[in-house]
Amino acid sequence: MLPIIFVLPLLQLVILSNAATFDIKNIKFSYVDHDKTSFSRALIEKFDASTYFNVINQFSSKKEADAAMAKGEVDVILEIPRYFERDLLKQNKTVISVAINAIDGAAAGVENVYINQIVQDFNKNAKVALSQPSDLINAPKDIMAIPSFWYNKTLNYKTFMVPGILVLLVTMITLFLSGMNIVREKEIGTLEQMNVTPIKKYQFIIGKLFPFWIIGFGLLTIGLIISKVIFNTPMVGSLGLIYFYTAIYLLVVLGMGLFISNFTDTQQQAMFIAWFFIVIFILMSGLFTPIESMPKWAQILTEFNPIKYFVEVMRMVMLKGSSLIDILPLLIKTTVYALIMNGLAVWSYKKTS
Repeated sequence: MLPIIFVLPLLQLVILSNAATFDIKNIKFSYVDHDKTSFSRALIEKFDASTYFNVINQFSSKKEADAAMAKGEVDVILEIPRYFERDLLKQNKTVISVAINAIDGAAAGVENVYINQIVQDFNKNAKVALSQPSDLINAPKDIMAIPSFWYNKTLNYKTFMVPGILVLLVTMITLFLSGMNIVREKEIGTLEQMNVTPIKKYQFIIGKLFPFWIIGFGLLTIGLIISKVIFNTPMVGSLGLIYFYTAIYLLVVLGMGLFISNFTDTQQQAMFIAWFFIVIFILMSGLFTPIESMPKWAQILTEFNPIKYFVEVMRMVMLKGSSLIDILPLLIKTTVYALIMNGLAVWSYKKTS
């Protein structure tokens, strides 16, 4: 248990926060230039100058480029048609072909956005180069949009991910520890000695729950310090509100762990069952994928997912500075969840002498 308590938090928060990125970089870019003119070279240079694309090869034919993509050597193929520059000069329009490896659909969508941005920027430059002086005088003024990014001004994905991964840190460790606790007593035989004492069932559950409740606060504190020192994650809201909600949330997780522990005979069984539920909860928590994009039936199921509530609260309080009134609906649901899980833990504990 000691490595789980002290080593896992550091590894999980530091490594996973850096690995779970939404940015797509070092995209393997290739092209087939049938035109070989100044305009086609200018377009390719746009991609070469981008920090997202890594221009690795030029192919003489589309067939060669397709073969390279089939082998996984390239991610994007840009095909510039013959008479690319001539069509721009005479007709003010042309068409280019872009093939994207879409095995990872999410990554392909992001790559498509990058490509469109570069092409649009090239279009602006080409429009200026092709315009006559009279056109420039009479041209309508461009509309300029000035974006304002609330809650994450630098658009740093770690600002979004770190609070969620901190939730996983607190949840996984406290669930595993509480799940293995009573089982450990069964394995070494001390549970039978406890059963012959006059202690009440709810007193026994509280005694088992309280130490891990304190450990949960310790893990949260360590995680918040790492979030601020290493990742400089904003903490706009009240730390007291975070700890208050965590106190109730930990009752949910610990009650769930003790409930699992009551129905298992070995620590291995408890770990397997706890891991089964934690994987489902993580995938349906909205940490990695938006809940709004899930099917309707999945969105309904997420209402029974306690991790979803904690992730929402952490992001709301840390990044937006939400108050108690803002998180009150989530707090009420979590409190009900805590009462149910701990009630089941007390009910399922069989105290026999």
